[in-house]
Amino acid sequence: MGDELKEAVPEDVKTEAGQAEEQGGKPKKEKKKKRTKLEKWFRFMRRVYYTVGRFILPVKRLGHTEKFDDRSYLYVGNHLHVMDVVPVALSLSKPVHYMCKRELTSKKIGRWFTKKCECIIVNRDGTDVRALMQAMKFLKNGESVCCFPEGTRNKTNEIFLPFKSGAAALAIKTRTPIVMMMQCKKIRLFRRNYFYFAEPFELSEYYGKKMTEEDMQEADDKLRERMLAVYYQLDEILKNKKKKKKDK
Repeated sequence: MGDELKEAVPEDVKTEAGQAEEQGGKPKKEKKKKRTKLEKWFRFMRRVYYTVGRFILPVKRLGHTEKFDDRSYLYVGNHLHVMDVVPVALSLSKPVHYMCKRELTSKKIGRWFTKKCECIIVNRDGTDVRALMQAMKFLKNGESVCCFPEGTRNKTNEIFLPFKSGAAALAIKTRTPIVMMMQCKKIRLFRRNYFYFAEPFELSEYYGKKMTEEDMQEADDKLRERMLAVYYQLDEILKNKKKKKKDK
């Protein structure tokens, strides 16, 4: 994925004017109307969650607990359950675009929901330049994007699955801060679920640099190392909570 992004995307990301031409020259008013429609949908989904959903899927945020509303962010995290998207949506007041596998659109309900949320549909073989371009456009327009570098849910006993390349390159090309969302246990319904949100960080050492294959791999490795560090940080917090509970 990183190779295709490096080759297909120029150093200067397309301007708004260029993006408007790609979309058939849609007027700004129509774009604004579309964004408002998406915002209304996310507000409706949040109301449903806080009215009913929070009792079914209780979520406790740790770490950075303020809303990420000041600019666009690229969310990355480990992936254990289909409902991992919920904590991300609750961490900001604006909509977030999820990068999701094409298989989710194989059924009617999946096609409807991914379209309603304006998800970015990705081929999991890592060669979907079109999806990466769409994600870049959202980020440059001040919107946030969420992706899971593992590419699918982790059903093994390993902490992480092998990462798909692309997340680090996406953040570098758009100069977007990365927010890590980490969990140590798979979501359980009707039980409190802990998610740790790390402080935003940037791979700024690569900004403006002509990226080689080695640079891309190095950036991906740095992202994985940071995610692993956050995982162990949350694991330690949860162990301390459990210990205190036993001591009582």
